Amino acid sequence: MYKGEIGFMKGQLTSPQVLCSLSEKLAQGDADKVMELTRSALAMGINPLTLLNDGLIKGMSIVGTKFKNKELPITEVLMASRAMHAGLYILKPLLSECNILPRETIVVGTVAGDLHDIGKSLVVAFLQGAGFHVIDIGIDVPPEDFVEAVKEYRPRVLGLSALLTTTLPAIGDTIRKLEEEGVRQNILIIVGGGPVTKSFARSVGADLYAPDACSAVEKIVSALDG
Repeated sequence: MYKGEIGFMKGQLTSPQVLCSLSEKLAQGDADKVMELTRSALAMGINPLTLLNDGLIKGMSIVGTKFKNKELPITEVLMASRAMHAGLYILKPLLSECNILPRETIVVGTVAGDLHDIGKSLVVAFLQGAGFHVIDIGIDVPPEDFVEAVKEYRPRVLGLSALLTTTLPAIGDTIRKLEEEGVRQNILIIVGGGPVTKSFARSVGADLYAPDACSAVEKIVSALDG
């Protein structure tokens, strides 16, 4: 059995305590401890799906709530995201073996001409924390590349981000390109970023608008589950 440096061994902690500790360490952004706890919990026989839902996702939910309440800076959110990836690195092969698939696939990118990445990265972190399979296609993405990503990954949702007023038109250009290529009708499009407003989103034909990363997750979950 794997024995971590925190003295975490079978018989010392119950499964609920393990899961609680895992979510707490994730929320603290401690990637090393998350990996250690994940391995130890698996050695105890805790189901990978339980670890995902009640450990990692629960931890990111804590982070999301604190960030929404302005109790957590962006840097700590990104550290928590890194910690979640550390746990997922261990769990993904096991989840795949059990045919346990993530929620819907979501493609996310920052539109052409826009090099901002932090806002998009926050959205990606929170979506992954909510259990979605997120494909981040990067920054300064031209409409043609969004089209190719939709064709390749067949996402249920496409997220378009813009942080500059000068790049706002690229959101409309991208949606029009998706329509021209015949791949618009089967996806939900959500838009966001500093200068993006609800009325702008409606004017370019987006389905959803989110003013920040946390509400993006809420809007997507509501749209898909509703």
